[in-house]
Amino acid sequence: MDGLKLHDLRCFDAVASRGSFQAAAHALHRTHPSVFAAIARLEEQLGLTLLDRSGYRVSLTDEGRLFHARAQLAIREFEHLRTYADQLASGEETVLRVVLGDVCPRPGILSLLSRFFAERPRTRLHLDYEAISGPVERLMDGEADLVFHRANPSDPHLERIDLREVAFVPVVAPGFLPFETGADVTPEAMRPFTQCVIRDTARRPSSENFFVIDGAHSCSVPDHMMKKELILHGLAWGHLPEWLIEDELRDGRLISIAGRHIPGRTETVAAVRRRDRPHGPVAEALWRHLEDGPTLSG
Repeated sequence: MDGLKLHDLRCFDAVASRGSFQAAAHALHRTHPSVFAAIARLEEQLGLTLLDRSGYRVSLTDEGRLFHARAQLAIREFEHLRTYADQLASGEETVLRVVLGDVCPRPGILSLLSRFFAERPRTRLHLDYEAISGPVERLMDGEADLVFHRANPSDPHLERIDLREVAFVPVVAPGFLPFETGADVTPEAMRPFTQCVIRDTARRPSSENFFVIDGAHSCSVPDHMMKKELILHGLAWGHLPEWLIEDELRDGRLISIAGRHIPGRTETVAAVRRRDRPHGPVAEALWRHLEDGPTLSG
């Protein structure tokens, strides 16, 4: 096995796939004798008869069929390895690490990323989700190349491309409150009722307080989809992004309690990256794509 050659494996694969030495030689731009010799050498090294040559067309033996499946995997893995080496030599990233924050309108972001990476099959997208202060922490710790989230515009370490505004609306399910809802609902009136909040995924949670009423019982969830389900089932109330609940607000499955005492809030979703770090060619191309791209939809 020490002297096994990739060329011989390619010749064997070509014959097995095309059913003849002549067709394999034509596909590989080789001579018929060179392909025949390569497979004879492979069979001798392996101590196996891979091809049945007794018929009009060559066919795989049982051992040849099993070996061919593994040989195809080895050939593909070598091609991937060569592509990987080419990327490393050119400086092009093999992986781009992107984090989606909890405020992101996911359909729009994922559509944008899908269009971009469809044209860059040599770079793999590694996608993660983080909430509250988790996305920026991942970025500052060097564990992400780009995040889609809100960010402090005054932070000198970060640069951002604002993509769209997201309105957060305080909502309840019909019948959740024993009193009439309206613009005069106060935090004191909501304190007896369970409030649903998103858990901070950061390892070093910040002291930021998003919509939380002091003294109220709360339950935490990992993302807004789960939060929405809890609120729809009357288990809690809370703020949800408007793009996620447009249908429910329209048909009455959720009721807004936004008013002067419990206002909604608008967050700006941005693409955010480190200003003080070098960026590879694919990361730069994505950044330019975001700068020149259309307004992000929901």
